[in-house]
Amino acid sequence: MPSFQTVHKVDHSSEDMFALVADVEKYPEFVPLCEKLQVRGRKDLGEGREMLVADMTVAYKLFRETFTSRVTLDPAAGRILVEYLDGPFRHLENVWTFKPLGESACEVGFDITYEFKSRTLSALMSAMFDRAFRKFSDAFEARADVVYGASS
Repeated sequence: MPSFQTVHKVDHSSEDMFALVADVEKYPEFVPLCEKLQVRGRKDLGEGREMLVADMTVAYKLFRETFTSRVTLDPAAGRILVEYLDGPFRHLENVWTFKPLGESACEVGFDITYEFKSRTLSALMSAMFDRAFRKFSDAFEARADVVYGASS
């Protein structure tokens, strides 16, 4: 099963980076391949945790697919879990982690595993998905610089 993992130090607080990643409605503005994202609903899980269900449309050239995920936001644990519910995948799960490195820096972890239902779609899309995942850290860091100001 294809997977990708990265850990990246950024010059923004873990709280700011968590908030940036949790603000899924803004993804079409800066996330590679994300054409549209719509939150279907939100649920308070207590203790500061929240769960939402969202539809994300990814597009690349003639390819366009929408999939549904459940996103669990756990700010106290510094963790965002994304679990696949419906769409072109057999499996999709990713985990974001945020580890403070002082007041104005943190380590952002991104771990994803996925498998397409169709072998043909897998053959067509896997290399492109891999390239996109490699750009995610840069996209989120650049977005943080826009939202919170570039580090000096």
